[in-house]
Amino acid sequence: MEIIDQKNLDKAVLALQNGQTIVFPTETSYGLGCDATNQDAVDKIFKIKGRKSDKPLLVVVPDIEMAKKYLVWNDLLEDLASKYWPGPLTVVGEYSKKDNLAKGVVATDNTIAVRVTDFPLTKLLSEKLNRPLVATSANLSDAGNIYNSKDIIEVFSSRNEKPDILIDGGELAENPPTTIVSVVGNNLQILRQGQTKIN
Repeated sequence: MEIIDQKNLDKAVLALQNGQTIVFPTETSYGLGCDATNQDAVDKIFKIKGRKSDKPLLVVVPDIEMAKKYLVWNDLLEDLASKYWPGPLTVVGEYSKKDNLAKGVVATDNTIAVRVTDFPLTKLLSEKLNRPLVATSANLSDAGNIYNSKDIIEVFSSRNEKPDILIDGGELAENPPTTIVSVVGNNLQILRQGQTKIN
């Protein structure tokens, strides 16, 4: 696992374009990601985490326009987006199938989990990649979130499958997790109440 500085994002973007996996700081904890359209890279994320294949991975996008490309858009989503995006809200919605996302990002029920991020580093990565960026927690499946780059190195250094690059952000603030809602048709369901309070 190569360790790079936050100022060297071009190297991280090139790695993503080449199908590699990266660990990066997010608004909540360290995230593990790849190009969400690259099946091999997405498969590797599952192996790194030891995650079951029936647990889909969420993606972040840099703006609402990109979210509209992948989600079946409706008035309820428009309302949520105008109030809470960009920000720490993840929407699980119907996949529009307008562009190819990898299996493991698209769930078996044809839904995807999308967040329009306002965290500068994550936003820049997705913007420069110009595709959705997988952004699952950088940990082993069912383990706690990791907030320190030293712990990332310790957890993954002894594993056969490990991320290709770590963007070292040092120690991160332990913010609450993002809020997750399901929007299928015109039905809104709160799956996890986090930083963003939905009313």
